[in-house]
Amino acid sequence: MSSDLEWLLLRANNSFLVKRVSEGPIFSKEPGNLVNVHSQKFSGLANAKIIDVRPSPNGIAITHRKKSASTHSVRTAYASTIIGSRTGPRRALGIAAQSAKRGYRPDLRAATLARVSALIAAQKEPKAAPPKKVRGKKAKLIA
Repeated sequence: MSSDLEWLLLRANNSFLVKRVSEGPIFSKEPGNLVNVHSQKFSGLANAKIIDVRPSPNGIAITHRKKSASTHSVRTAYASTIIGSRTGPRRALGIAAQSAKRGYRPDLRAATLARVSALIAAQKEPKAAPPKKVRGKKAKLIA
């Protein structure tokens, strides 16, 4: 089945749609949708080539569908790359951009890099807050 036909069947209703405001944008929670916007370009269900970026226990997992995979294979049709939690941000963004450099969905390069950098920032441990400085009358009493 062509991806255009799949999109025509899925765009009106599927279980991943999120319609919060009646006049507002329509979002989607489907796997493989990098920006969570309900559109054919970013759809993980209607496209044959998808890139999925998810947090994993080891770091960040980037999964894409193999070019030579048959339509019947499920598990073996996907290749996954893990970006370790101790990998630096520049190296992680280089790993995320590899699929676009090879010509696999180059239109999703910016969305992939944005998702990876957001996950890196979310997984980073926050810095400890500096101690509050005593000001005013209390500072004069201590000094």
